[in-house]
Amino acid sequence: MLHDASAPPLRATGNARPFPLGVVPGPRGSTVAVVADHADAVEVCVVRADPRAPGGRREHRVRLPGRTGTVHHGWVEGLLEGDRYVLRAHGPWEPAAALRYNPAKALVDPYARALDGPVRFGASLFDHVRDHGRASDVPSPLDSLGDVPFGVVTAPLDAAGVAALDAGRPRTPWSRTVVLEAHVRGLTMRHPGVPGPLRGTYAGLAHPAVVEHLLALGVTAVELLPVHASTAEPGLAERGGVNYWGYSTLSFHAPEPRYSAAVRAGGDAAAAVEEFRDAVRTLHAAGLEVWLDVVYNHTCEGGDGGTSLSFRGLDNALYYRTAGARYLDVTGTGNTLDLSHPEVTRLALDSLRYWVREMGVDGFRFDLAPALARRHDDDQGVGGFDRDHPFLVAARTDPVLRDVKLVTEPWDVGPYGWRTGQFPVPFADWNDRFRDGVRAFWLEGSRAELEGRPGPGVRDLATRLAGSEDVFGGRRRGGSRDATASVNFVTAHDGFTLADLVSFDRKHNEANGEDNRDGHGHNLSWNHGHEGATDDPAVLLERRRSLRALLGTLLLSAGVPMLLAGDELGRTQLGNNNGYCLDDPTTWTDWDLQPWQRDLVETTRFLVGLRAAHPVLRQDRHFGDRPRQRPDGTRDIGWFDGDGEEVSEAAWADPWRRTLLAFLNGDGVAEHLLERDDVGDPVRAESFLVVVHGGAHPREVQLPEAPWAAGYRRVWSSVQERPSWPTGPGGHAGAGPADLRGGERVTVESRSLTLLRVVRS
Repeated sequence: MLHDASAPPLRATGNARPFPLGVVPGPRGSTVAVVADHADAVEVCVVRADPRAPGGRREHRVRLPGRTGTVHHGWVEGLLEGDRYVLRAHGPWEPAAALRYNPAKALVDPYARALDGPVRFGASLFDHVRDHGRASDVPSPLDSLGDVPFGVVTAPLDAAGVAALDAGRPRTPWSRTVVLEAHVRGLTMRHPGVPGPLRGTYAGLAHPAVVEHLLALGVTAVELLPVHASTAEPGLAERGGVNYWGYSTLSFHAPEPRYSAAVRAGGDAAAAVEEFRDAVRTLHAAGLEVWLDVVYNHTCEGGDGGTSLSFRGLDNALYYRTAGARYLDVTGTGNTLDLSHPEVTRLALDSLRYWVREMGVDGFRFDLAPALARRHDDDQGVGGFDRDHPFLVAARTDPVLRDVKLVTEPWDVGPYGWRTGQFPVPFADWNDRFRDGVRAFWLEGSRAELEGRPGPGVRDLATRLAGSEDVFGGRRRGGSRDATASVNFVTAHDGFTLADLVSFDRKHNEANGEDNRDGHGHNLSWNHGHEGATDDPAVLLERRRSLRALLGTLLLSAGVPMLLAGDELGRTQLGNNNGYCLDDPTTWTDWDLQPWQRDLVETTRFLVGLRAAHPVLRQDRHFGDRPRQRPDGTRDIGWFDGDGEEVSEAAWADPWRRTLLAFLNGDGVAEHLLERDDVGDPVRAESFLVVVHGGAHPREVQLPEAPWAAGYRRVWSSVQERPSWPTGPGGHAGAGPADLRGGERVTVESRSLTLLRVVRS
């Protein structure tokens, strides 16, 4: 909604200060500050309703009079809260030097806190003349006003509001954290308990029906796919596609308005800000943290021949990694933001602080994080990864960010881009070694055994179960990282869902319009003998067992588990492992559940509940940092083969070995993880035995005996369609006296994971 022409006239009456950046309203006007180092001038262009003007609106341009270093700034009298505006930048048109100034282009302010209107894709969005879709070095005369969103002048949250948001944070310890990765739209678009107008919105995310499911599941944090305002990158937009995932950022401060129920209903664009904030407050009140997936490595403007919507027009040479006219790309999107420049680092840090202080966010997952920490140390300008990069140092030491959780996606597509385990404290990493190792054992290894080939053996699976000390342990410069530095996952938004992982050998991405060329081909999946949907009960039975074995491994391993939303429901994408451009039922969670799916939900809840109840299942210390042997002859973790003997070096190296028993000793649990009794003393932690059998046939295993255990009681097996073993006193599964003796030989089913509680005497 535009202010009308009767609003106060606009004029720049002073230089004001160069900070804070963006537009900050006061009672009679606003301060404006914009980074545009190579620009000769920057104009603030306010658009107001005027029935006498073409299109019913009039643009009022005000040149910022002051300049300090890289920042153009001024006080603009009459620029008020609620005004719509864009920026225009004047400067040299020298594409060979990466300078692409074109004042015909309306530009989004990188610090705008709310955006009004969509990006309307067309020729006006390009700063150059296009010849049959191809780029040229001729500047375009087409004015893009109205084809890019307007920034909305928005007042910052007051101190009382900031304090209230901070006071409501759950501050869940890392050791108790269980993450659910979700898409705001996909999670709620088909939820029957969410009213139609709220589906696919921030308000829908916080609806009681959704919160109830999250709490019943037992997760402690919701990690949202990008909610920064975004648009389709040029190539996708030209095909008429949408960027459903949102990894195509237009603004790092404004929430995506399409996810706002208020905006959808015709409300003011700034209402999206308060709607997101309200959703965070609601989730906090339920004890749930809110994390954001953030994309500071690239923008929606694309690479060579891309659009000019904001950063390219304000200062192409400053914001992007370039070599002359060419864009240097380690993201796979055509451009890479240059965080080796202080102003780009400032933008990212200001954005992070804003989402923490004024929006209540509790954590961030950094997309393609090595791209944020590359130096300029080679002729190509790509640079190597630097764990002491200014951005990483600033994020680690920032007084606002030190109180939230920071997680990396520790790889990009540039040279030497895989950096899992190499980020400094306090960052945690998505652990792709866990993902691949668990998939390889249960799926690829099972296929290999059936085909008579050696598989991965048990060594790598044991390492993942124990917290991936090979990746995160050891004393390193920048601090030693504990087991909670490993964010364990089997599936994520990028790749197969859990149900598809056990149902497809190959990706089926035909709906994406790229002839199935997109998406990863190395999935370590297994269709269990039939590609895709089937009515064969034997195949379906084996698939469900594999689903539960994968879930059990994830939720019983040391580290921080992350579930993909919908995996607990058996959600399928019909074999599509790259649904980035599909905003339809393919990528939306279907809540209409069959009996086996309801059983899977109960299994997931049960496993998450076990993890929460028993600190030995969520330890935060690496086992290698502890005494190798306890006074009673046991250790904090013990590894046994199927004959009850400790695993030999030869057995660890055997690629045919498919059986492993892991003894998790409650006596080795760190005191800070333990519950306290009525007088404040720590309560002794339970011990458990995890029995892993990946073989194609049932087999007998011998249970470890004294001094490890006198007996055992069954708790859970992935063979069960639904947790069903009898409960003991207090209703706790596996409680009560032993029903198996130490040293007893018991039969375990093929491709199964079994959990037994240890009975000491």
